[in-house]
Amino acid sequence: MAKVSIRDFLKKKERKERITMLTAYDYPTAKVISNTDLDGILVGDSLGMVVLGLENTLNVTMSDMVRHVSAVARAKPKQLIVADMPFLSYEVSVNEGVRNAGKLTRNGADAVKLEGGEEVVDVIRAIIKAGIPVMGHIGLTPQRFLRIGGFRTIGKREKEAEQLIRDAKALEDAGVFSIVVENTYAEVAKKITESVSVPTICIGAGPYCDGQILVIHDLLGFTDFSPYFAKAYVNLKEIIDKAVNEYINDVKSGKFPARENYKEISDNR
Repeated sequence: MAKVSIRDFLKKKERKERITMLTAYDYPTAKVISNTDLDGILVGDSLGMVVLGLENTLNVTMSDMVRHVSAVARAKPKQLIVADMPFLSYEVSVNEGVRNAGKLTRNGADAVKLEGGEEVVDVIRAIIKAGIPVMGHIGLTPQRFLRIGGFRTIGKREKEAEQLIRDAKALEDAGVFSIVVENTYAEVAKKITESVSVPTICIGAGPYCDGQILVIHDLLGFTDFSPYFAKAYVNLKEIIDKAVNEYINDVKSGKFPARENYKEISDNR
């Protein structure tokens, strides 16, 4: 399979083929994912919570993102690599946003993702003008959870739903190649999807978008807390717990290391 491009995302919407994405934050995970038919990898600022143990994404830095994007890129996945622009990496000025997008691209990202709607179109246009593809992100925008009143489902009120549609159209006009729609009511996500020609990719927004994305730690059952919209396909915590306890027992009983696990000088005689 050839490297996935933004054109492939657009063609999938035209052909009504579902787009699949997962997050990844490190080399080994990206290496495993690269052997699947997944379409895209998001190096998300969600790494703050699922990898670094932070309470939210606000303290994730550009240095964090560059380090993790580089690690994922070293796996050379065929999937499109999208990197999150972290909090305050693009809000301060358009020029700073372009420079930071460039840093992520230089370190292996094929595209960047920005949270926000009408208020971020200027920086999106500038980043695209610089030659860097942009994915939009509306609905629940975690970097703005303080302003929107916490991590809640967005779009119940008519005014809020109408603003989401305006935001989606503004992002499309600005040139994004796709839009993540997070934690909105399904009916609203459906209207958003029908109102734009670029693909919409849902996380917690129902079945009506053009694709889906999940945090890989949720998919693997590797987190203490999992949102209502996530689905665990395996209980990796249980598997790891079992393996670690078997290791402990083998060491205590003398089963490990076994003879095949070490060398002696006499082996070479």
